Amino acid sequence: MSRIGRMPITVPAGVTVTIANDNVVTVKGPLGTLTEKFNSRMMITLEGDTLTVARPTDEKEDRSVHGLTRALLNNMIVGVSQGFSKTLEIIGVGYKAAKVGKTVQLFLGHSLQPNGMPQEKFCITEPEGITLEVADKAIPITITVKGIDKQAVGQMAAVIRGKRPPEPYHGKGVKYSDERVRRKAGKTGK
Repeated sequence: MSRIGRMPITVPAGVTVTIANDNVVTVKGPLGTLTEKFNSRMMITLEGDTLTVARPTDEKEDRSVHGLTRALLNNMIVGVSQGFSKTLEIIGVGYKAAKVGKTVQLFLGHSLQPNGMPQEKFCITEPEGITLEVADKAIPITITVKGIDKQAVGQMAAVIRGKRPPEPYHGKGVKYSDERVRRKAGKTGK
Protein backbone atom coordinates (compact mmCIF):
# COMPACT_ATOMS: atom_id res chain seq x y z
CA MET A 1 0.00 0.00 0.00
CA SER A 2 1.27 3.45 -0.85
CA ARG A 3 2.42 5.30 2.26
CA ILE A 4 1.49 8.66 0.79
CA GLY A 5 -1.67 7.48 -0.95
CA ARG A 6 -3.28 5.97 2.13
CA MET A 7 -2.81 9.08 4.31
CA PRO A 8 -6.12 10.93 4.80
CA ILE A 9 -6.37 14.64 3.93
CA THR A 10 -7.98 16.94 6.48
CA VAL A 11 -10.10 19.63 4.84
CA PRO A 12 -9.68 22.90 6.83
CA ALA A 13 -12.57 25.17 7.78
CA GLY A 14 -13.60 27.51 4.98
CA VAL A 15 -12.67 25.03 2.23
CA THR A 16 -15.34 23.06 0.36
CA VAL A 17 -14.61 20.00 -1.76
CA THR A 18 -17.02 18.79 -4.46
CA ILE A 19 -16.56 15.45 -6.23
CA ALA A 20 -18.47 15.10 -9.52
CA ASN A 21 -18.74 12.29 -12.06
CA ASP A 22 -15.51 10.93 -13.60
CA ASN A 23 -13.51 12.13 -10.55
CA VAL A 24 -13.72 15.84 -11.36
CA VAL A 25 -12.82 17.50 -8.05
CA THR A 26 -13.53 21.18 -7.35
CA VAL A 27 -11.95 22.81 -4.31
CA LYS A 28 -13.16 26.26 -3.19
CA GLY A 29 -11.41 28.27 -0.52
CA PRO A 30 -10.73 31.82 0.62
CA LEU A 31 -8.03 32.36 -2.03
CA GLY A 32 -9.88 30.94 -5.04
CA THR A 33 -11.16 27.85 -6.80
CA LEU A 34 -9.28 24.95 -8.41
CA THR A 35 -10.78 22.16 -10.55
CA GLU A 36 -8.97 19.02 -11.64
CA LYS A 37 -9.95 15.75 -13.32
CA PHE A 38 -8.28 12.69 -11.80
CA ASN A 39 -7.88 9.12 -13.00
CA SER A 40 -11.34 7.50 -13.08
CA ARG A 41 -10.02 4.29 -11.49
CA MET A 42 -9.15 6.04 -8.22
CA MET A 43 -11.88 6.11 -5.57
CA ILE A 44 -12.00 9.58 -3.96
CA THR A 45 -14.35 9.84 -0.97
CA LEU A 46 -15.24 12.72 1.34
CA GLU A 47 -16.48 11.82 4.82
CA GLY A 48 -17.05 14.84 7.03
CA ASP A 49 -13.86 16.87 6.79
CA THR A 50 -11.63 13.94 5.75
CA LEU A 51 -10.75 13.20 2.14
CA THR A 52 -9.38 9.74 1.28
CA VAL A 53 -8.08 8.14 -1.90
CA ALA A 54 -8.26 4.39 -2.49
CA ARG A 55 -7.17 2.21 -5.40
CA PRO A 56 -9.17 -0.71 -6.79
CA THR A 57 -6.31 -3.17 -7.37
CA ASP A 58 -2.59 -3.61 -6.77
CA GLU A 59 -1.72 -3.39 -10.46
CA LYS A 60 1.31 -1.30 -11.37
CA GLU A 61 -0.71 1.52 -12.97
CA ASP A 62 -3.05 1.83 -9.97
CA ARG A 63 -0.12 1.84 -7.54
CA SER A 64 1.66 4.58 -9.48
CA VAL A 65 -1.41 6.85 -9.66
CA HIS A 66 -2.53 6.34 -6.05
CA GLY A 67 0.08 8.50 -4.30
CA LEU A 68 0.06 11.05 -7.12
CA THR A 69 -3.71 11.58 -6.81
CA ARG A 70 -3.46 12.09 -3.06
CA ALA A 71 -0.56 14.55 -3.41
CA LEU A 72 -2.35 16.60 -6.08
CA LEU A 73 -5.53 16.77 -3.97
CA ASN A 74 -3.52 17.90 -0.95
CA ASN A 75 -1.79 20.60 -3.06
CA MET A 76 -5.19 21.86 -4.22
CA ILE A 77 -6.46 22.16 -0.64
CA VAL A 78 -3.29 23.86 0.60
CA GLY A 79 -3.33 26.20 -2.42
CA VAL A 80 -6.86 27.54 -1.90
CA SER A 81 -6.38 27.88 1.87
CA GLN A 82 -2.77 29.14 2.22
CA GLY A 83 -1.36 29.59 -1.28
CA PHE A 84 2.12 28.85 -2.60
CA SER A 85 5.09 31.12 -3.17
CA LYS A 86 8.63 30.91 -4.50
CA THR A 87 11.29 33.56 -4.01
CA LEU A 88 14.04 34.29 -6.53
CA GLU A 89 17.14 36.44 -6.01
CA ILE A 90 18.88 38.52 -8.67
CA ILE A 91 22.63 38.78 -8.06
CA GLY A 92 25.05 40.76 -10.22
CA VAL A 93 26.37 44.26 -10.81
CA GLY A 94 23.77 46.24 -12.72
CA TYR A 95 21.25 43.40 -12.63
CA LYS A 96 17.83 44.61 -11.55
CA ALA A 97 14.10 44.11 -11.96
CA ALA A 98 11.25 46.59 -12.10
CA LYS A 99 7.50 46.06 -12.04
CA VAL A 100 5.44 48.24 -14.37
CA GLY A 101 1.74 47.48 -14.07
CA LYS A 102 1.39 43.72 -14.51
CA THR A 103 4.75 43.36 -16.27
CA VAL A 104 8.12 42.64 -14.66
CA GLN A 105 11.09 44.00 -16.62
CA LEU A 106 14.37 42.15 -16.10
CA PHE A 107 17.68 43.94 -16.68
CA LEU A 108 20.14 41.03 -16.65
CA GLY A 109 23.15 42.28 -18.59
CA HIS A 110 21.65 41.85 -22.05
CA SER A 111 21.56 44.65 -24.58
CA LEU A 112 18.74 47.15 -24.24
CA GLN A 113 16.48 48.61 -26.88
CA PRO A 114 17.18 52.20 -28.06
CA ASN A 115 14.59 53.55 -25.57
CA GLY A 116 16.48 52.00 -22.63
CA MET A 117 13.91 49.25 -21.99
CA PRO A 118 14.80 45.55 -21.97
CA GLN A 119 14.07 43.38 -24.98
CA GLU A 120 10.62 41.83 -25.28
CA LYS A 121 11.84 38.40 -24.16
CA PHE A 122 12.98 39.88 -20.82
CA CYS A 123 9.58 41.37 -19.98
CA ILE A 124 7.33 38.92 -18.13
CA THR A 125 3.59 39.54 -17.83
CA GLU A 126 1.67 38.07 -14.89
CA PRO A 127 -0.48 35.16 -16.10
CA GLU A 128 -3.98 34.56 -14.70
CA GLY A 129 -3.80 33.40 -11.08
CA ILE A 130 -0.15 34.37 -10.51
CA THR A 131 1.12 37.46 -8.70
CA LEU A 132 4.69 38.75 -9.13
CA GLU A 133 6.16 41.03 -6.46
CA VAL A 134 9.51 42.80 -6.85
CA ALA A 135 11.47 44.05 -3.84
CA ASP A 136 14.10 46.14 -5.63
CA LYS A 137 15.21 48.16 -2.59
CA ALA A 138 16.75 45.12 -0.90
CA ILE A 139 20.07 43.58 -1.82
CA PRO A 140 19.91 41.07 -3.39
CA ILE A 141 16.85 42.04 -5.42
CA THR A 142 14.06 39.54 -4.83
CA ILE A 143 11.12 38.47 -6.97
CA THR A 144 8.30 36.60 -5.22
CA VAL A 145 5.95 34.44 -7.30
CA LYS A 146 2.62 33.75 -5.54
CA GLY A 147 -0.47 31.79 -6.52
CA ILE A 148 -2.86 28.99 -5.59
CA ASP A 149 -1.70 26.46 -8.20
CA LYS A 150 1.60 24.88 -7.10
CA GLN A 151 2.52 23.74 -10.61
CA ALA A 152 1.88 27.18 -12.14
CA VAL A 153 3.92 28.93 -9.43
CA GLY A 154 6.86 26.57 -9.95
CA GLN A 155 6.67 26.92 -13.73
CA MET A 156 6.64 30.74 -13.60
CA ALA A 157 9.61 30.73 -11.20
CA ALA A 158 11.49 28.39 -13.57
CA VAL A 159 10.74 30.68 -16.54
CA ILE A 160 12.14 33.70 -14.67
CA ARG A 161 15.23 31.75 -13.53
CA GLY A 162 15.77 30.54 -17.10
CA LYS A 163 16.30 34.12 -18.34
CA ARG A 164 19.78 34.14 -16.71
CA PRO A 165 20.63 31.03 -14.62
CA PRO A 166 23.38 31.53 -12.04
CA GLU A 167 26.86 30.95 -13.40
CA PRO A 168 29.44 29.05 -11.32
CA TYR A 169 32.41 31.44 -11.46
CA HIS A 170 30.99 34.70 -10.05
CA GLY A 171 27.54 33.50 -8.95
CA LYS A 172 25.78 36.13 -11.05
CA GLY A 173 22.28 35.48 -12.34
CA VAL A 174 18.80 34.60 -11.11
CA LYS A 175 18.58 31.86 -8.49
CA TYR A 176 16.03 30.48 -6.05
CA SER A 177 16.43 31.91 -2.55
CA ASP A 178 17.20 28.48 -1.10
CA GLU A 179 19.42 27.39 -4.01
CA ARG A 180 23.13 26.93 -3.38
CA VAL A 181 25.27 27.65 -6.43
CA ARG A 182 28.33 25.42 -6.66
CA ARG A 183 31.26 27.71 -7.31
CA LYS A 184 34.27 26.85 -9.46
CA ALA A 185 37.76 28.22 -9.17
CA GLY A 186 38.82 30.52 -11.98
CA LYS A 187 42.01 30.31 -13.99
CA THR A 188 45.22 30.82 -12.09
CA GLY A 189 48.00 32.93 -13.57
CA LYS A 190 51.72 32.07 -13.66
